Amino acid sequence: MEELDRQDVVLLNELQRDSHQTVQQLAERVGLSSTPCWKRIKEMEGSGVIRGYTAIIDREKVGLALCVIAELNLTRHNQEVVAQFEQEVADCPHIVGCYATTGQADYVIKVLMPDIKAYERFLHETVFKLPGVTHVRSSVVLKEVKAEMRLPIEPPGKPARAKARRG
Repeated sequence: MEELDRQDVVLLNELQRDSHQTVQQLAERVGLSSTPCWKRIKEMEGSGVIRGYTAIIDREKVGLALCVIAELNLTRHNQEVVAQFEQEVADCPHIVGCYATTGQADYVIKVLMPDIKAYERFLHETVFKLPGVTHVRSSVVLKEVKAEMRLPIEPPGKPARAKARRG
């Protein structure tokens, strides 16, 4: 893990909240002058802590109303099949998340599509043709309760916060 101090954590949380801020605005929020703030950002970009910047888009407003979580199993787990499978998944724009997992499924993917008919076509034209895929179990998302992009970064030495259950 990268050594982050309190100001780095505040800076990262501010960038996650709104990466459109100017360096001056960020510096004010972090309690630094502009030059040290800019240097910290550049160091975190250079070390890979900050991998990039992006806009958060409402998927439904761009025609991707259907979200499906699918569990996939592979027939073989040799290095060649796994590498080919993972590369084809990485190259597929409609698969927006892919996780190698323990349990019943070898992989879990998150797929965004316009509608169920498009997903059915996607299954036949793409998923069933992925290397080694032997089984697919799809679950249609009825409602996104939480889809957070921000990471819960805490300052050093501060224990992670967990919300108490309300009973």
